[in-house]
Amino acid sequence: MFELIFILVFAATLLVTGVTFATVIAGVLFSFVVMLLLGMVGVVLKLLPWIIVIALGVWFFKTYVAQPR
Repeated sequence: MFELIFILVFAATLLVTGVTFATVIAGVLFSFVVMLLLGMVGVVLKLLPWIIVIALGVWFFKTYVAQPR
């Protein structure tokens, strides 16, 4: 939600300062891409403890539980 508010305020600021519409669209697309990438990094960092737990669980299962066939 904060990303959407940021992009809307960014576009409004560009329009108020007299920048052309094409430049506003380019700026909004660029800011959308940057916020999308940063959002994905944030999700990965938020899920990092669970990813580590899952990786340790798979390693433990392969090492100690699974029987070689």
